[in-house]
Amino acid sequence: MKLLILTQRVNINDPALGFFHRWIDEFSKNFEKITVICLQKGEYKFPENVRTFSLGKEKLSANSLKLSALRKIRYTIYFWKYIWQERKNYDTVFVHMNQEYVLLGGIFWKLFGKKIYMWRNHHSGSFLTDIAAVFCEKVFCTSKYSYTAKYKKTVLMPVGVDTSKFIRSESLKVHKVRNSILFLGRIASSKNIHIFVEALGLLKKQGIDFNANIYGDALPRDIPYFDKTKSRARELGLEGVLKFHGGVPNYQTPEIYNSHEIFVNLSSSGMYDKTIFEAMACGCLVLASNDNLKGQIDTRLVIDNRDAEEAAKRISVILSLSEEDKQKIISDNIKFAEKHSLAALSEKLKLILSS
Repeated sequence: MKLLILTQRVNINDPALGFFHRWIDEFSKNFEKITVICLQKGEYKFPENVRTFSLGKEKLSANSLKLSALRKIRYTIYFWKYIWQERKNYDTVFVHMNQEYVLLGGIFWKLFGKKIYMWRNHHSGSFLTDIAAVFCEKVFCTSKYSYTAKYKKTVLMPVGVDTSKFIRSESLKVHKVRNSILFLGRIASSKNIHIFVEALGLLKKQGIDFNANIYGDALPRDIPYFDKTKSRARELGLEGVLKFHGGVPNYQTPEIYNSHEIFVNLSSSGMYDKTIFEAMACGCLVLASNDNLKGQIDTRLVIDNRDAEEAAKRISVILSLSEEDKQKIISDNIKFAEKHSLAALSEKLKLILSS
């Protein structure tokens, strides 16, 4: 089977999408040939059966990026060029997250007998999402709360965490810092980082001993939100216990997870955030507000309401757990994360696409 993959970025060093480099690498084991078309490429290294084409965003200057209409025309021209040029090198299409690729190429692929599959894992969507889904054989997501979960053709998939890399610290030269708390991921209001910061302020006010770190970058549209969040952290007097760091490549994050005791994720339930499972696989005690986790992990680690008081209360409970309780939760979480491994995802995808 020959596969065409369309995605946003191919760059092993990308803090947000670097994981997808590993996905492509894993998928290459199950397909004769893979062609990748991305909006932007950076550093990558794939097996010989993988070829990569970029629509060229990395070549544009800052000034040209501001010319939205001209930029989109350029991308569309290159998109059509590559799907036509490479048409004999793929029989199946896998679109990752960006429904625009399906809307642009769906009719062409249907006319040429290409089967289309779309991975779209987000709590929101629109009529454009619905139109894109019409062209697809199957739609993939990881959460029953995802917008695309409503389609009859939707298949719930494993999250796809590389559990050969995300492991407990026995094989890494790091150790967990006691009472350490972590957020890692893209900086955006949908991640509710401001609530996390408010919760830390309450813990400090209560005299609870902790140190916390926030790792991540904000997209241009989210910079005002990030600035406001950092300003609020200063108002709460958190300078001595909370540090902000930039985003780091996905392959470097296992060491960060392994140096923290607690990982906090307050994102909505519309998707399974991969960082939840990365943190679990690395032995963190994960506190999350995701309804998907109810009945899957210890109830003390799932927040019903995304508010600072509830988050602070649960963090305090976790910090006070006995060592025996902590180790039991960690062991159970690692087993749960294994069900969402990249190997499990790749195998399930192969079975569906080859059926």
